[in-house]
Amino acid sequence: MKNEVNLQRRKMLKLAGVSAAALATFPGLLNAKMMKVGSHASPDFHPDVEISLQGKVKDVSIFQGPETRVWKVTGKVLKGDKSVISNDGESYLAPTIRLHKGQKVRIYLKNDLPSATILHWHGLHVPSKMDGNPMYAIDNGETFVYEFEILNRAGTYWYHAHTHSLTARHVYSGLAGFFIVSDDEEQALKLPSGEFDVPLVIQDRNFDRQNQLKYGGGMMMKMHGFLGDQILVNGTPEFELPVATRAYRMRLLNGSNSRIYKLAWDDGTPIKVIATDGGLLEKAETLPYLTLAPAERREIWVDFSNKNVGTELTLRSLEFSSGGMGGMGGGRGGMMGGMGGGQSHAGKDFTVLKVRVSKKVSSHNVLPKRLSKITPLRLSDAVNPESPRRITLSMRHMSALLNGRSYKMNDIREDEIIPVNTLQLMEFDNGFHRGMGGMGGMGMPHPMHLHGEQFQVVKREVRNKSGKGYTSIAEGFLDKGWKDTVLVMPGEKVTILKPFNDFTGLFMYHCHNLEHEDMGMMRDLLVK
Repeated sequence: MKNEVNLQRRKMLKLAGVSAAALATFPGLLNAKMMKVGSHASPDFHPDVEISLQGKVKDVSIFQGPETRVWKVTGKVLKGDKSVISNDGESYLAPTIRLHKGQKVRIYLKNDLPSATILHWHGLHVPSKMDGNPMYAIDNGETFVYEFEILNRAGTYWYHAHTHSLTARHVYSGLAGFFIVSDDEEQALKLPSGEFDVPLVIQDRNFDRQNQLKYGGGMMMKMHGFLGDQILVNGTPEFELPVATRAYRMRLLNGSNSRIYKLAWDDGTPIKVIATDGGLLEKAETLPYLTLAPAERREIWVDFSNKNVGTELTLRSLEFSSGGMGGMGGGRGGMMGGMGGGQSHAGKDFTVLKVRVSKKVSSHNVLPKRLSKITPLRLSDAVNPESPRRITLSMRHMSALLNGRSYKMNDIREDEIIPVNTLQLMEFDNGFHRGMGGMGGMGMPHPMHLHGEQFQVVKREVRNKSGKGYTSIAEGFLDKGWKDTVLVMPGEKVTILKPFNDFTGLFMYHCHNLEHEDMGMMRDLLVK
């Protein structure tokens, strides 16, 4: 009798596509509503890796004194290499997930938060139902089952909450983490790895005297975007990184809600960039500083081999002109202060992190002259080479709009329908044709993100290149390689080539100033 029960149990598990470990973690999976998207595991999907993620309210230590209440994702590996996930139990950040191109992964997201939520795999090329569209948000006590193959090339991606009208607050509360992909081409380069490969997420926050997160500011905050008075790196204030006298690979992610950073070393050392949003460049690019908009990533090669032990370097965000850019970079007069922060205006010069050379080692790391092969997309292959799909960006009537429209579910218009397996020429127009950036002439920059496959930037066109807002950060733009987020300045038009391959369904496009997104600066594209 016992053997029959066990046999029947195994048959049920096979039918549901649920591993024994997953069932032990989420015993309610077999009783889920089988017709609901993401409510069950597919028996036809055979994962190499299974992961459980759980969103819950937790108190963590950020400063001395009272712990800070955050919304935290915790995780564990149910099947596969346990190193796929790395948790930092003392941080509010979600676990870092590391997978290899070609692996199939199943992820169980359990929501134990006091709000509906869903996670989006930012930059990953996955089926639409697995992409984290807000329509699939799950309530407290529910579980969403993601299943997809890693199709992306090696790169620094990330994941974060994507609940309609609540994304800014949810990400601010802690629901975001790194998603790092490797592949054979990258591994053959022998780039710095292990402790010498350092992911660094930069975020700004506000805290009260009891060390609790503060978020708010009314309509003006929503229109401009949130700016915090405390910079945290990897969830840590006044972050210091001890390094050895050798080369490092640093993965920089702007995980802030709306703040733009102009990153530079305090000793004037140029920055060598080896990768952007969608992975490695063909060769390293040298810039005087990095302009990093919300959601953008840059991987940089930093060599400390010629530094003496005890040397300190500071990565700063340099001053840049507001130039009519609203609150994204400066001009609101917000103070970078409070709990240990330097006293300087938002958009002014302030410290992001410090590096201290703490030990001497012998190392012979050499930056490869060739990093990767990137096939450029061709305008002649686009289905609309003479008539780009224009997306106008505007702020008016207390709304943030795309082509004059605010976000609504199930509101696909004719110009938002795209044939699958086509290459589309698209342009983001931030007041280029109007001579302003919207909202009564006070233009604001918009970091525009498209879900699904990565794109390539074709060109930038600026109505007034002498404008202070543009020229003060333009040398930090890096539009080469593959991208999923691009900063569009006031009075600027950015043209891209975007593939829509493999998957049909809804894929979002929106401003990654999260306050703008929550105000409606988000729409769906229907790929069919």
